[in-house]
Amino acid sequence: MRRHCLFACEGAELVGTLDEAPGTTGLLIVSGGNELRSGAWGGQALLAARIAAAGFPVFRFDRRGVGDSTGRNGGFRGAGPDIAAALATFRQEAPQVTRMVAFGNCDGAAALMLNAGAGAQALVLANPWTIEEESAAEAPAADSLRAHYRQRLSDPAALLRLLKGGVSLGPLLRSLAGAARKAPTATLAGELKAGLAQFAGPATILLAARDRTAQTFLARWDRADPRLRHCPGASHSFVEAEARDWLAERLLESLSAP
Repeated sequence: MRRHCLFACEGAELVGTLDEAPGTTGLLIVSGGNELRSGAWGGQALLAARIAAAGFPVFRFDRRGVGDSTGRNGGFRGAGPDIAAALATFRQEAPQVTRMVAFGNCDGAAALMLNAGAGAQALVLANPWTIEEESAAEAPAADSLRAHYRQRLSDPAALLRLLKGGVSLGPLLRSLAGAARKAPTATLAGELKAGLAQFAGPATILLAARDRTAQTFLARWDRADPRLRHCPGASHSFVEAEARDWLAERLLESLSAP
């Protein structure tokens, strides 16, 4: 059963949606960017129904100034009070829930990291946003090029083609020069790392292989971090059929953990 509710956050009226289920562990979905709580192409609504069908209640919401919610949109940096208010409402609307898992994609993940989980007991963070405003146009391109050439250099067929002269050297050298550009100082990535370090519970970081945001994050993060999970072939919102299944499986793993 799906129902909607209103709740307050610093003088604004927010709108949330609860997919009911009997489980004592619940999933809070934090939307990224200015995305509605239904998600891109209704993806978050479909995901909520799937997780609820597995026995776990799911709560989604529009933060202030987005979708059906009133107030000023403060972006992901100002979303801490919205997340905390949504968690409190989730507990009121589903009082059997004793453990909260929060899931965010893109700057929804960044908001959770900056706020050390905002009161959740476990985190699932997908494609965290680490791009500074002043470098938003340049950084993803360079990081994406580096990821592309790492993949190409590990492909024997591509190397053989290069050795046989099947690759035009002019465009290749220009691309390599772009890939070699030093990434700007990533202060946001440092803030995310510091915020996540204050979180005491388990966290999983999901990266979509074809997503530039994920590639930029990985270029600014410890690649040996055991919390990293990679989804081959996935785009930013995990819209591909296999990627949707993979995402749901990772969420159910976190929800089922003791």
